[in-house]
Amino acid sequence: MGAKVWTEKYRPQKLSEVKGQEDIVSRLKAFTKGDSMPHLLFSGPAGVGKTTCALAIARQIYGEHWRDSVLELNASDDRGIDVVRNKVKDFARMKAIDDVPFKIVYLDEADHLTKDAQAALRRTMEDYTVGTRFILSCNYSSKIISPIQSRCAVFRFKPLPKDSVISLLNSICSGEGVKVDNVSLEFIYEASEGDMRKAENILQACSVVSNTINVATVKQVVSFAEPAEVAKMIMSALRGDFIGARGLLHDLMTKSGLSGLDVVKQVQRQVWNLEINDSVKIELVKRVGEYEFRMVEGSNEVIQLTAMLADFSCINR
Repeated sequence: MGAKVWTEKYRPQKLSEVKGQEDIVSRLKAFTKGDSMPHLLFSGPAGVGKTTCALAIARQIYGEHWRDSVLELNASDDRGIDVVRNKVKDFARMKAIDDVPFKIVYLDEADHLTKDAQAALRRTMEDYTVGTRFILSCNYSSKIISPIQSRCAVFRFKPLPKDSVISLLNSICSGEGVKVDNVSLEFIYEASEGDMRKAENILQACSVVSNTINVATVKQVVSFAEPAEVAKMIMSALRGDFIGARGLLHDLMTKSGLSGLDVVKQVQRQVWNLEINDSVKIELVKRVGEYEFRMVEGSNEVIQLTAMLADFSCINR
């Protein structure tokens, strides 16, 4: 095994190597062939290829010296108006070193910029649009002000499908000499929820434990409970067996090492797989959302999860 982090070692270098976002990649390829690229806004969950696509565009436009023509910033580190007024504006007004049609400013996690910083960025995008293109990346496009969105071509990335993730994990295993079975790969996919970066990190962590990866190895690494155990806990509560459900919750949190929010996410996912009336499923999802909000706001996780099970126990009454 190499010393490098696998997420960087196996990051695609070209747009053609990006998997799971075929529609977006086909449109982006057209921008690398000319000098008419608009400002771009990449929106979507973590680990689905937003940064990879932005850097691949830069490599294909500028070649091996692409870093000379690209300013890469992470807005979660530099959130204020000063980063726009200083770093971004200084880079945008400088003449390009090479004979390139335009320079690129890549602003990762742009939804973390303050409203004032976004307003200043909008003005900078207007003033320097002749020689500079902006690529903004965010998890939630709704947090980007409308004037910026209207100046960009918006690309909405989706979580990677199972076949793409498993295919990429298999190729990594071949390159690293790691043996893994399909059941383990599917388990890793379930834990990653379509986040390729998370899937690769889980795989690398498992490979440290053992060079032959099985489901037991993955469970050691991932805070992920057996779906059957979560379903059993929910059904116990719905039958009115609150004490039994609370015992199963305790086992989930101690044996699997789950946080309160992890439990809530898995409960929400399992509700749809239960063989119960649809009206009960709707009521369960509604109440799960309420307790998730309470925990995000800072309430005690154990108390809230216990209250959630008590709430479930009252539904059929």
